[in-house]
Amino acid sequence: MTAPGARGLPRIALLFLASALALLAVVLLARSRAEPPARCAAGMIALGARCCGEGQRLEGERCVGAPSRCAIGMEPSPSGCVATARKVRVEGGVLRVGPGDWEAQGVIAAREATIAPFLIDALEIDEHRYDACLREGACTKLPLSGEPGRALCGLTADEAQAYCRWAGGSLPSRDQLAFAAAGKTGRRYAWGDTGAVCRRAAWGLVNGPCAEGALGPELTGAHPDGASPEGALDLAGNVAEWTLPEPPDARVTEARGGSFADGAANGIRAWQRRIVPVGTRSPEIGARCVYPAPGG
Repeated sequence: MTAPGARGLPRIALLFLASALALLAVVLLARSRAEPPARCAAGMIALGARCCGEGQRLEGERCVGAPSRCAIGMEPSPSGCVATARKVRVEGGVLRVGPGDWEAQGVIAAREATIAPFLIDALEIDEHRYDACLREGACTKLPLSGEPGRALCGLTADEAQAYCRWAGGSLPSRDQLAFAAAGKTGRRYAWGDTGAVCRRAAWGLVNGPCAEGALGPELTGAHPDGASPEGALDLAGNVAEWTLPEPPDARVTEARGGSFADGAANGIRAWQRRIVPVGTRSPEIGARCVYPAPGG
């Protein structure tokens, strides 16, 4: 004869087990939220405020040593990970600039511009490519970090334009760079309307939320998850990018896209811009070039 209550024991045990598993899940979730958010792509490792290639080490704020593996689109070299330079085509269309994002209210004025097709560098100018321009005597000598794949910074708008002329192109106009990031649909970020996470862009690296203590930009192309639909990388974050000075006041121009130092997601949105004197030198400002589109 079965003792009274014996049939209820398995049910009590199952309820206890379910409660324990639920408590474990809560603990694990809380622990994961307390950890720094993932910010380095597969093939890269987070060291300090940097994303270095696998097998590298951090000395000061530099990734040093020969990496055994890098992010997709990057190649290991004896001095670090270097992204392969390439251009992508941006088809023409109508750029609609407007404060549709509530955080843009009072920051930008609504307007429209028709953009012809153009080619744009998929990557920001890095130290390796700038050094090639320097060796040919077409560029001004600048302090470099010694990491060939790192985004170049600290150059003026005129120096950026000199590099682009050497490369066969020009600095992008304000509208071209805005259109490369926002596209015909007016994307909030270069990759889409949501998902401003640390893995998609180099931002929030000075005082959080992605890291602490960064003194300069990241490697170009180290965040492939943040590519635009056309395949341009780092249009958000890393370094803000010079645009071509335009009349009536060519003494100032826009630097667009935000930088590694922006601590809020609105700093890397497609509409974000800085109005800066063309002679400014900043660790937060770099550049990329545009070129005429064949058949465009």
